[in-house]
Amino acid sequence: MFAYHVVTDRPMYVGQQIIFDEEHHNGVYQRVYDKIDIVNDIYANPFKYDSETLEHHTSVALRELALEEVRRKKYPQYPSRMGCLYVSKSFGEADNWGKFFAEIGRPTYHIVKLEIKGDYFIGDATKCFKGQLSKEENLKLAEIYWENKIDTSNQQAVCEMLVNGQITVVEIVKEINANIEND
Repeated sequence: MFAYHVVTDRPMYVGQQIIFDEEHHNGVYQRVYDKIDIVNDIYANPFKYDSETLEHHTSVALRELALEEVRRKKYPQYPSRMGCLYVSKSFGEADNWGKFFAEIGRPTYHIVKLEIKGDYFIGDATKCFKGQLSKEENLKLAEIYWENKIDTSNQQAVCEMLVNGQITVVEIVKEINANIEND
């Protein structure tokens, strides 16, 4: 399978190989587990917190841990959001993401074409939710994400494709080089 990826952390190169699986994690994993103590405290003492004033990465950790729990129990065939690469099915989708990242000031290097030998999940990023103080509510929202049913609210879906396994960069399709600090 082939897909496209907007490179934002550090440049990639043709021939580069990446492995994502249950043992090889992405940056989301580290950011989530950096917040595990506060997540545990929130679930043990929700009255101490206000969901409207939660720090962004804490809210993300609440969401991602719920998503991972539901995935492991009910959808183990899908890649973990904490052990995957986020890609696009088409160059056009990737190009739109690249423009968006550049516009919001995120360092954006290029778009690469990838060969993927692994699993994938195509979902709707609009179903990613703000983490709640209630674990039960987070698990309910996580179930909606992984069920991946068509949204009948007329909200435009935002495609996100998660891939894992052995991933190889086969081509640098477009240079963007936006918001890159020169050393």
